Amino acid sequence: MVKRSLWWLVPVLVLPLLCGCELGQVDQGRVIAYDAQKGLVTLIQDKRAEPGNPDYNTLPPHTYRIPEDPAEMGPAPKAGKRMKLDVKAKEIVIFDDATQNFKTIPFTIIDLREGIGRDHPLVKGKTFPIIDREKKTITEYSSRQRLLVTFTVAEEYFNLPPEAWEAGDEVRIYYKEPGKALRLMNITRTDIYKK
Repeated sequence: MVKRSLWWLVPVLVLPLLCGCELGQVDQGRVIAYDAQKGLVTLIQDKRAEPGNPDYNTLPPHTYRIPEDPAEMGPAPKAGKRMKLDVKAKEIVIFDDATQNFKTIPFTIIDLREGIGRDHPLVKGKTFPIIDREKKTITEYSSRQRLLVTFTVAEEYFNLPPEAWEAGDEVRIYYKEPGKALRLMNITRTDIYKK
């Protein structure tokens, strides 16, 4: 493997310091609350920041005021409490508002379909989760994992609100002042390849 010199990067990093410019910071995570009226978004940070392999496990949640300029914000984010859906371990991790902590809920798989893209007839045009109170099942779709799963949980968890089972949108926030977003990009709903 050929190692490339990174010396060219030094002037790029030092120049803003010399001219008195303040570099901002970036935060990225899954949205657990969005209040359009108050202009606040709350997220659980993705500490790993590896595309396709997120790890939403950072507490406490981070809350930001959305950008004052609407042009600096993409589509409004959808909130959800689901942090992880693990069909191998047969558990789902959600953020619990009451305890301000994560809760791991075991489940029993009823049906599992893998390799399911967003345009597949089983998911296209449908809104998830699908909660069947008669059969006591929850059907969830993960576009990132490309899987459609129907499962059942203990009665104590079955009556959680639908947003407990939903994955919130992933957002990336640029800020200089803590708690005040200068830019907000909705990664989930933004197609960066669209012309």
